[in-house]
Amino acid sequence: MLRATVGSAEERDEEDEGEEELRDGGVPFYVNRGGLPMDEETWERMWRHVARIHPGGEVLAKEIRGATDLPKIPVPSVPSYQPTTTIPQRLEAIQKYIRELQYNHTGTQFFEIKKSRPLTALMDIAKEMTREALPIKCLEAVILAIHLTNNMAGVERFPLSFKSHFSGNHFYHIVLGVHSGGRFGALGMSRRDDLMFKPLEFRTLMDLVQEFEGAYRGYWHTLRKIKIGQYVSHDPHSVEQIEWKHSILDVDKLSKEELRKELERHTRDMRLKIGKPAPPSPTKDRRNSMGSPLKGPGSPIRRISRVERRPSGEKKGLEQKPSDINGYQIRV
Repeated sequence: MLRATVGSAEERDEEDEGEEELRDGGVPFYVNRGGLPMDEETWERMWRHVARIHPGGEVLAKEIRGATDLPKIPVPSVPSYQPTTTIPQRLEAIQKYIRELQYNHTGTQFFEIKKSRPLTALMDIAKEMTREALPIKCLEAVILAIHLTNNMAGVERFPLSFKSHFSGNHFYHIVLGVHSGGRFGALGMSRRDDLMFKPLEFRTLMDLVQEFEGAYRGYWHTLRKIKIGQYVSHDPHSVEQIEWKHSILDVDKLSKEELRKELERHTRDMRLKIGKPAPPSPTKDRRNSMGSPLKGPGSPIRRISRVERRPSGEKKGLEQKPSDINGYQIRV
């Protein structure tokens, strides 16, 4: 849930996806980049890391690895619904499923999530999460929640991430914001119950953000920055990239009224996106012939502050180069 990093403030604001060792709550953690099943090197590294970070150390790792009668872990079932099941009930069922997967405390993230990948590739990873039923962390939970809400046409989804400060460190967390029927809520995974699921009952985005801010205060964290993305496409085969940071708000530099206005502006921006045609998904034949995606150069991020703010109507382009689309292959 909370990822602490070291270095300058600017370095901490942007995550280096190529960095093998990241930090989680001040403790290093690794990412399994070789897929599943794990290769031997990653597997052994995970256990060495568990021995370092767990209070029980090497004794615990040896007990688990040497046990022959470990209990069978139940595999949670992907939620299914009756036609009469309401949207709030469906969201609660999805959150229950995410909770049943449990939070990953091993110090090794099992599924590699590259934010620059097209939505269709991330949905493939989400399907793998449901098959493997392994513990997950907050970013994996966001991708899984998008997958599980794709068929809910009346629910709009958007990434909502937080940067907080505590005891000299900066921490990072992300959830999936949801909007339906004029109300906001959230889905996600965290070690803290009040930093993930929020029922669909908040009238404005400001109300939802204040709910999370209050939860952070309860853990003596000061909320410093909020990043809010655009609505995510419901097309699981879309080659669009998720827009993770349409608005970047420096909470500690904005008054409550200024923050409210910025969140209202972002809400208008999200509404403007509804109904706009998305780039067509590749045909089945074309998807079968596509190779790996090529990561194009990223656009510089404009930070929103009291001095400089992005106008309400301005959008950050998500145009894909032809080579990006032609270079992608769907996994079957």
